[in-house]
Amino acid sequence: MVVVVGIVGLIAAVSFPSAAAGIDSVRLSSASGSIAGFLNAAVNRAERRQVPIEVAISVKENRLALYSNEPGYTRELKMPDGIAIEGVLVGKGGADSRDSENGPYRLLLVPGAATPGIGIQIANKHGSRRIVRLDPMTGFPRVEVVTAK
Repeated sequence: MVVVVGIVGLIAAVSFPSAAAGIDSVRLSSASGSIAGFLNAAVNRAERRQVPIEVAISVKENRLALYSNEPGYTRELKMPDGIAIEGVLVGKGGADSRDSENGPYRLLLVPGAATPGIGIQIANKHGSRRIVRLDPMTGFPRVEVVTAK
């Protein structure tokens, strides 16, 4: 009985890091899907309701927020445990350090106007990264897996 318990314990100890990495990978995938859905909802609301929507991305607080001039409309998305927003990418992929100096990065989605081309880079504890980009041509978000160099 002791030998069987020892073998089961050894198998559990060997497989735990792989299981933890798999769970973190699922969290990263889920968080990138949540960000894409959140940005898509913001673009859709701006177009359908014909009201400007402000998107605030806070690296320090690890969250995104939507604001509108409609009374009582605010939405917030906090990243799950183990997932961090690393930065906001503007233009051709250059990082923006606005959060550390002047507060959260803010962008305005105006109905009928072009959608700003930004990217939100997120990472998990194991160093896996994804970028959720808001396509300025279509207005739809897309998720990119960042490979290590």
